[in-house]
Amino acid sequence: MATTHQSSTKQDILEYLLKRSQATAFELAEVLDVSPQAIRRHLKDLEAEELVLYSSVQAHKTQSAELQRPEVRGMGRPQHVYHLSRQGRDRLQRTMNGNYGDRYGEFAVSLLDTLAETVGRDQVSSILRKQWERKAQEYRDRLGNGSLQERVGKLVELRKAEGFMAECHSVDTDSSQSDSGDKLGDRFILTEHHCAISNVAESFPSICGHELEMFAAVLPDCTIERTHWIINGEHRCGYLVQARKQKCND
Repeated sequence: MATTHQSSTKQDILEYLLKRSQATAFELAEVLDVSPQAIRRHLKDLEAEELVLYSSVQAHKTQSAELQRPEVRGMGRPQHVYHLSRQGRDRLQRTMNGNYGDRYGEFAVSLLDTLAETVGRDQVSSILRKQWERKAQEYRDRLGNGSLQERVGKLVELRKAEGFMAECHSVDTDSSQSDSGDKLGDRFILTEHHCAISNVAESFPSICGHELEMFAAVLPDCTIERTHWIINGEHRCGYLVQARKQKCND
């Protein structure tokens, strides 16, 4: 039982670092409700496995609400700030995709490479676009006609079931009207900390453009804007989902 709990805590540490990019042992202890001593032991084990790395900072940590990760400010006792290594990210990807996730991904890339050699990359892009159109229709059928918040919540659950570490939160909107007299719509940030098709996207980055088009088709009453992109070296993919502005009648 103790071994299972330790494995679960280590997994929680890796997932938190994936979501927040970096953290101190004290922050991990607070968030995971584990003693600092136990967290440090887990971190030492993960460091020995080369799953996490750390850098030392001579500072005092505060919490940034905007970035949701530690800031350093002022002089103080040196601290270790931990982040995932490449091996750690790969370990998480294998865990989330299942034992055969990497093999399926490699097969998909190999198949697309063969198609590109046979019919050309432009034709492959058209095939991928068609696939995303079908996926968009499937999502729309399953989301139904609820409120935007309900639909975005269901979309997150569907993405999580497919291996994406997805979550969303609302963004405060100004209740006043814009300069043009339009009523500002609801806004949400949809975040995917892990991409289930990242290996395919690395070889065929156009797939990410099709994914953005897919979200727009799934939520036709919204504008969708990419805010973060794993392919660009960021630790997550992010999308701003905003209901289209409504004209005021008065």
